[in-house]
Amino acid sequence: MRRRVVSLAAMAAMALPTAVWAAQPQAENLKPRDVRTVSENPADWTPHILDGEVHALAVVGQTVVVGGDFTRVSDNAGTQEYEREHLFAFDLRSGEVLDFAPSVDGMVYSLTPGPANSVFVGGSFEEIDDEDQRGLARLDLATGEQVEGFDASINWGDVRGLSVAGPWLYLGGSFTAVNKVERRGLARIDPITGAVDASFDARLDAPEIGRVKVEDIAISPSGDRLLAIGAFTRVGSSRRVQAAMFDLTGNPSKAANWWTDAYVPLCREGFDTYMRAADFSPDGEYFVVVTTGRLSGVEINCDTAARFETYATGKVRPTWVNHTGGDSLYAVEIVGGAVYVGGHQRWLNNPYGMESAGPGAVDRPGVAAINPVTGMALPWNPTRSRGVGVRAFAITPQGLLVGSDTDELGREYHGRIGLFPRTD
Repeated sequence: MRRRVVSLAAMAAMALPTAVWAAQPQAENLKPRDVRTVSENPADWTPHILDGEVHALAVVGQTVVVGGDFTRVSDNAGTQEYEREHLFAFDLRSGEVLDFAPSVDGMVYSLTPGPANSVFVGGSFEEIDDEDQRGLARLDLATGEQVEGFDASINWGDVRGLSVAGPWLYLGGSFTAVNKVERRGLARIDPITGAVDASFDARLDAPEIGRVKVEDIAISPSGDRLLAIGAFTRVGSSRRVQAAMFDLTGNPSKAANWWTDAYVPLCREGFDTYMRAADFSPDGEYFVVVTTGRLSGVEINCDTAARFETYATGKVRPTWVNHTGGDSLYAVEIVGGAVYVGGHQRWLNNPYGMESAGPGAVDRPGVAAINPVTGMALPWNPTRSRGVGVRAFAITPQGLLVGSDTDELGREYHGRIGLFPRTD
């Protein structure tokens, strides 16, 4: 069956009224908090990726797992090269490239730690080590082999978001079934066996677009809320345009009384969704969403970072919105009282810019930090060569890992991956 995929322009006829947000970020009724940032000087011991791009990072104990679209990596000194197809691992303490080297035949979009020194891998691949394994796998970090007993795969498309919470593994993407059980874009499975949880069905739909695609999922630290973002317009019979919150405390789980029309206004034609990533704060009280869209304006949330309150109810507006002025943001991580964002942005604080620096704009090429209370850019500005952009962050005991498609980070050579050390 041919699947119809159209731009968000198809939603215009049925869109909710366009919301108009404040031109500058607002933070009323919020208490000041300590804001700390990592160092601007990247660590010198991380390995290098020599081609392609990074899309996913996961930290499992003292091992960093890196996924994306690449074939070659090297040690930090550049004296030894290794073939690594879409996936590799290194030691977090020394940067040593590990023997973990499964052969993955396609893009890796998502990673998350699994039980017993394993990692869950999601993407658009169809084989691992010449064995059929579509879109989802659990791999042993010691051997690189698939973990026996985990039997789960998607029917088509890809897996773009993975997260373990409580006794479940959640996955989001463009699939329509997991293990032949119908689940459009979002599912919950047993992390040991891969069996689909029959009691959890998000019932995502996108009749105006033609297919459902979940770009990212985020789960609150306490495990009581799940946020899904992507190409959808409904949860069951309820309107939820590009963002939906689920209450995981009940059985069965259900859509929370939380919705926003912040992402109903259209961006440039051609996007089935302009949502790219989301992350909850360490206390779970708020989260931040970053977007693409190739369009700028104070009345739209294209190419922005926006904070929302997790436990607000009914129609929810962003607490603040920080505009790039027309450049995409692809990644977000909240740690140490700062909101880190990455993409190929040139500026922040730029609601009046249109592919230019408007009044109040500050230079923040490729990677930046935002004050979570005020929504304004922090002074932290290590810079990076912009390329397509940062696609992945990961928190480690040593600091903040950054994965991208370029080889200059903090004005130093770092091939597609680097780490900004903690300063406390």
